Amino acid sequence: RRLAHRSQQQLPNIRTQHPKTPMEKAQRRLTNLGVPAAFKAFFEDVEQAPPDAVFGIKNMYSKDTDPNKINLSVGAYRDNQGKPYMLDVVKRAEELLVKDNKRNKEYLSIDGHKEFCEVSQTLIFGNESKSLREGRVCTAQCLSGTGSLRVGFEFLAQFFPRRTKVYTSNPTWGNQNTVAGKAGFQFKSYRYWDAKKRGLDFDGMIKDIQNAPSGSIILLHACAHNPTGIDPSPQQWHTIAKVIRERNHFPFFDAAYQGFATGDLHNDARAIRMFEGLGFQMLVAQSYAKNFGLYGERAGCVHVVAPSANSAKALSSHLKLIIRPMYSNPPKHGAEIVTLVLKTPSLFRRWKEEIKIMSSRIIAMRKALLDELVRLKTPGTWDHIVSQIGMFSFTGLNRKQCELLIKKHHVYLLYNGRISMAGLNTSNVGRFAKAVDAVVRATA
Repeated sequence: RRLAHRSQQQLPNIRTQHPKTPMEKAQRRLTNLGVPAAFKAFFEDVEQAPPDAVFGIKNMYSKDTDPNKINLSVGAYRDNQGKPYMLDVVKRAEELLVKDNKRNKEYLSIDGHKEFCEVSQTLIFGNESKSLREGRVCTAQCLSGTGSLRVGFEFLAQFFPRRTKVYTSNPTWGNQNTVAGKAGFQFKSYRYWDAKKRGLDFDGMIKDIQNAPSGSIILLHACAHNPTGIDPSPQQWHTIAKVIRERNHFPFFDAAYQGFATGDLHNDARAIRMFEGLGFQMLVAQSYAKNFGLYGERAGCVHVVAPSANSAKALSSHLKLIIRPMYSNPPKHGAEIVTLVLKTPSLFRRWKEEIKIMSSRIIAMRKALLDELVRLKTPGTWDHIVSQIGMFSFTGLNRKQCELLIKKHHVYLLYNGRISMAGLNTSNVGRFAKAVDAVVRATA
């Protein structure tokens, strides 16, 4: 009755006037049934949501008509001509898959492609993994890195108390906090970036992890930290592991850049393999977007290192319970590509060559950018550009300088100063350096 009363208040003429149009007649019938007629009111006052930090800037770039514009916002690899790069090994794998008459397009199981999960385990944990030998790792194929994080946090939410806090680095990739929040967790940060030194605030990081409530979830970047490009040293990783163990925290690794950071698969998985070797239970979110260039295929995994083989089997069943109502099962094509490459020796060798080529080009662009800034005598210290690794560089530019780069120089980057080094090439690195020099001097 209350619904009908509100409906009459919103549309006072429905009962007093004879309905003329089909819409008015429909509204009269709904009112007589006691159903609100003005359905549009449910969504009429919804305001525009704020744009995504990365894709919003990408859209600004797309609308810019300047022929010399530079896009350094999106984390996707580009070749030296500034074009999207499809790996040669991916092309070869697809050609082989097309010729395979045994393939089909049937649904995968809830937890995905079995061989894909197996080769992914070996890639991230290594051939010497004790956990793999003992059957203590359960894996589910997920929708690349973000999907793996989402399933992982939903999984943890089933077993950790609601008061548990998730600690992420400050700064971090913004989607991490959002995904943790969607699973019901409150998130806090541990110190990571030292703005004055433009490097790792290791002491602050350790103190914050030590002071976090016992049993907290600590989200760690396996390598090529996003957005800073600064990673702990091997010795620092040992200290981090020691503190996490002492405080009974639970480590969750985000591994989006294995092989892409340094060109060495083992080196880029060093932290994960060290934690696994020390006997930690943990989660790992693994993505093939960057190191295979499979951005649009959404290929990834979430791994759970369990205390026993029996518990791994049980936990696997819970991963399936999470995935089934979320997206039912994962896509097939990207998983087939990765599986074929990782299990075929010749393709695997070629893939390692290509990730070395990609990582080396990014390293070369770091040196070229530093050389240009030094040549221009740009105020400030810029050595951090070459000490950082991976796709991104945290330049140290402030918001005002970033806004000037976008508005006056048609250089698109995040407002926190993060740039994708993959967007630089031999044709635009000089122009970018001059733009940075100009905004730094203009805001001095």
